[in-house]
Amino acid sequence: MSDRKMAANGARAGANRTWLRLAHISAYNSRGMRRKPGALVPLEQAICETAADLLARGVSQFHGYELAKRMGDRNDSKLLTAYGTLYRALGRLEQMGLLTSEWEDPHIPARENRPGRRLYQLTALGEEAARAKPAATPARALGRRLVRA
Repeated sequence: MSDRKMAANGARAGANRTWLRLAHISAYNSRGMRRKPGALVPLEQAICETAADLLARGVSQFHGYELAKRMGDRNDSKLLTAYGTLYRALGRLEQMGLLTSEWEDPHIPARENRPGRRLYQLTALGEEAARAKPAATPARALGRRLVRA
């Protein structure tokens, strides 16, 4: 292959890589997901329910990894599809006022030789959301009718 063809192919490959990077980045910069006002997506509902279970067991604060382990025990782990899915959902729940968070005392991770953890706590509004059963979507309702018929 000539040097010109290799340079042209390299330029196209570089442009494709740039486009892929921009497309990937733009997914993180979206203005939010479409949802009914006040509705939680299944992952957010599972987080609230798991946090409420932890609270009932006497655990008032939890970190992301602990929550992911508990969700795995409850068979909600299929909702955690990619790295960061849980943490983005925790951030959205915090913005909605269903959770609060704070960094743990820096002396604890220094003493245990590990990174610091962000600790989350379910609010009263979050407890209420955990107790509420999500409404059936039209597709689910249609599926139920088809099974019964």
